[in-house]
Amino acid sequence: MITLGWIGSVIVGAATGWALARLDRAGTGVLHYVILGVAGALVLNMLVFAAIGATLGGWVVQAIIAATGACLLIAIARMLRNWA
Repeated sequence: MITLGWIGSVIVGAATGWALARLDRAGTGVLHYVILGVAGALVLNMLVFAAIGATLGGWVVQAIIAATGACLLIAIARMLRNWA
């Protein structure tokens, strides 16, 4: 079974961050979203691996997990920014 791996998670997280930066008009910058996207993708992939003890599926499932982690971390950052 071929998994996404760390490099793939970074790529998917960066792409998700870039895409969300294009959609969001908050003005915080693309780099901000790319960094949050990469961090979110890595963290959620790590959490899934720690909880289950193995990676789930192949490239498609790993890409969905990475994109979900990136979206969650960006949403949390936006919520905290609007709250403060």
